[in-house]
Amino acid sequence: MLSGLFVALQYLLPQHLLTALIWRIARIRHVATKNFLITRFVDLFDVETDDVKLEVPDGFASFNEFFVRELADDARPVDDENSSIVSPVDGTISVAGKIRGGDILQAKGIDYSLDDLLATDLEEASTYVDGRYATIYLAPHNYHRVHAPLAGELVAARYVPGRLFSVNQATVARVNGIFRRNERLVMHFATASGPAVLVFVGALNVGSISTPWSGELRPKKHGVVEVVDLAQHPTTVEKGDLLGWFNMGSTVIMLLPAGDCEWNEELQSGETVRVGETIGHRPDKKQ
Repeated sequence: MLSGLFVALQYLLPQHLLTALIWRIARIRHVATKNFLITRFVDLFDVETDDVKLEVPDGFASFNEFFVRELADDARPVDDENSSIVSPVDGTISVAGKIRGGDILQAKGIDYSLDDLLATDLEEASTYVDGRYATIYLAPHNYHRVHAPLAGELVAARYVPGRLFSVNQATVARVNGIFRRNERLVMHFATASGPAVLVFVGALNVGSISTPWSGELRPKKHGVVEVVDLAQHPTTVEKGDLLGWFNMGSTVIMLLPAGDCEWNEELQSGETVRVGETIGHRPDKKQ
């Protein structure tokens, strides 16, 4: 009942105003205040801090700097097998499987379309018809940096304005088409085995999405799709390289073409994954 009330309330809440307020609070640099926010958050969400690179809380100038914390260099070993696909994030599998024609399963009884998710021309969406997808939820306690699941070249990135519904399990199960309605950053890659897409999905309280190419992207409820200028940073990435981070938590969605991927049998709803772990394989072939 409470979860249903929370979902209903989100239709009435000023999502972008609340998110802007959280953005400001998360960047307070007053030492006692930011230390209180960090330590309370760690205790409340049982955050693992043993693998954090800097001292907690004193090594961070603000709560947001802690939230997008860097881990120790050896904290997330990356599977370097040529054919492996690794998890881009620490999180929990919401759903993973086959794209049915042009439809992706969001939750039981709810689908959304490739066309709507990518918000680009039909040719790009058609590349992933009958392909594979994986939706991974990042809970508040998770590490919130996003890494490359495959080696390749970033060939395009587009920011899509939208709503900011929460992406927790209760909301995803009730809000139709949540991933096509929420703001998102869509990143297109060319790899040795073919194309791939990684989508950063924004959410309630996600003050912004940041990447080396786009800088910080603040939420916009309305507007046109914006093309990110990729000249700001080298576009070649190795498996496990940093792609960006969520300033507060959210979800990533990975898309691969038909015949180009087999997920591990263990990749089921509720399965937890970590950056660098193998979640599937692709055929090793030339572009």
